[in-house]
Amino acid sequence: MPIFEYTCKKCKTQFEELVFGEGEPVLCPKCGSAKTQKLMSCCRSKVSGGGGGDDAPVAQAAPARSGGGCAGCSGGSCSSCG
Repeated sequence: MPIFEYTCKKCKTQFEELVFGEGEPVLCPKCGSAKTQKLMSCCRSKVSGGGGGDDAPVAQAAPARSGGGCAGCSGGSCSSCG
């Protein structure tokens, strides 16, 4: 039972809806209209270990620069600046 994002074509409200089955009309919670459209959702995921097994190369942190901090934060306060 996935949660999908929708927009209402009538009142332009964007909302999420838990969908129990295909083909069921999804009504807008604000105006009650059935003229809704499923939106493409973005998602992010984090892959650890590189996916290549134990012998896969591991990215190294950038060396600290004299300007204070590494290339990632430039402030000297992230875990890579150690």
